[in-house]
Amino acid sequence: MRFSEVIGQEDTKRHLLAMAANGRVPHAILFQGPPGSGKMALAMAFASTLLCRNHAPGEEACGHCPQCAMLSKWEHPDLHFSFPTIKPKGSPGDYKPVSDDFMREWYHMVRQGPYFTLNQWLDAIGVQNQQSIITARESEELQRKLSLMSSQGGYKISIIWLPERMNIAAANKILKLLEEPPQQTIFMLVSEQPEQLLETIRSRTQPITLHRLADHEVAAALVNSRGIEEAAAQRIARVVRGNWLLALNELDADNENRGFLELFKQFMRIAYQRDVRAMKKWAETASDQGREKQKRMLSYFLHLIRENFMYNFQQPSLNYMTTEEESFAKNFAPFVNERNIFDITDKIQLAIRDISQNANAKIVFYDLALQVTVVIRN
Repeated sequence: MRFSEVIGQEDTKRHLLAMAANGRVPHAILFQGPPGSGKMALAMAFASTLLCRNHAPGEEACGHCPQCAMLSKWEHPDLHFSFPTIKPKGSPGDYKPVSDDFMREWYHMVRQGPYFTLNQWLDAIGVQNQQSIITARESEELQRKLSLMSSQGGYKISIIWLPERMNIAAANKILKLLEEPPQQTIFMLVSEQPEQLLETIRSRTQPITLHRLADHEVAAALVNSRGIEEAAAQRIARVVRGNWLLALNELDADNENRGFLELFKQFMRIAYQRDVRAMKKWAETASDQGREKQKRMLSYFLHLIRENFMYNFQQPSLNYMTTEEESFAKNFAPFVNERNIFDITDKIQLAIRDISQNANAKIVFYDLALQVTVVIRN
């Protein structure tokens, strides 16, 4: 993995290369920034540079030395990945999963590219209604691995993806590792929600904060790496607002948001018609998916409510919708106005909270439909 494969973030690349060249690499780095900005890609590229033994100072990994050959398959013995997991099927009730339980699925995913989402990972390991976490046993296993001598005589690197998913026991054990790191060990924490980390963990890391990708960077990457026509690439770049993961999702003809859009259309039509029987059926359909996917769907609903409200102002610069979303908004937008937008938003946010707290999904969605019915005609 080389820095040249990372989209944008040129200033951060130069900063990391200078850090490596000067031998001033902190023992713990926190990569943070907007979704789709390339945090994991940068961490993997930086790890590759530090583990490469054949690059000149200030330059990225060479790409052809023995270390880089191992890194091309992400099988370097001194590079350790930790990530959220679930209990494997058939495991005892008190079993605490570790990343090694799912390493085959992990390698399969990262070998396809360094840009991926939690949703993709959860689908890869077959998550349904389980909450994925990083367990205390994972921290213990990581401590055991890092206590060993470096296989190649250089750095030992631990990349912890989504450390905010550590439970409190795991977080406390990782904190101890950060306070007393093994010799020649670098920790790279890649976080989507760093504010959810323990303050004591954040204080022991050096933050590397990424900015959102520029629209022209996303458009150029779509044209150059995906063969998209310029006009289409520019529209996608504008809609995704610097999120390369969303840009990739837009290229998928069966992407998740298209399914969510259909459910949103059904939801709003049923609410407007006040069809209670149809509401019950819709609630059953909406709940017939994993809990994580239910939360993603509701977050997408919030996005559409906002976009439809802004559509009423007839200012294209204020809207970020796909062609399909805009087509629906032409007729639906007037029903989202200053009299009801806050009520609708609050009710969807409350549903997200209830789903997160493991409430019965059918009841949550049915109740949401009933409540939106009351305000949609305001």
